[in-house]
Amino acid sequence: MRYQSLSSDVYKTNRSNFMDQMKQRSIAVFFSNDIYPTSADGTLPFKQASDILWLTGVDQEETIL
Repeated sequence: MRYQSLSSDVYKTNRSNFMDQMKQRSIAVFFSNDIYPTSADGTLPFKQASDILWLTGVDQEETIL
């Protein structure tokens, strides 16, 4: 794992704080970062979008929440 593992309570609190900021009857959609090519054969190392990581701790490519 590339990131320090945190307690699930941290992510629950982050999501609760985020939802408290949202307007009634609204939705939020989050996309993971793309995998960026450096050449025809190579890519940069994947780094998760900070919003998904902050809300869920998920470190997976091609994620949509």
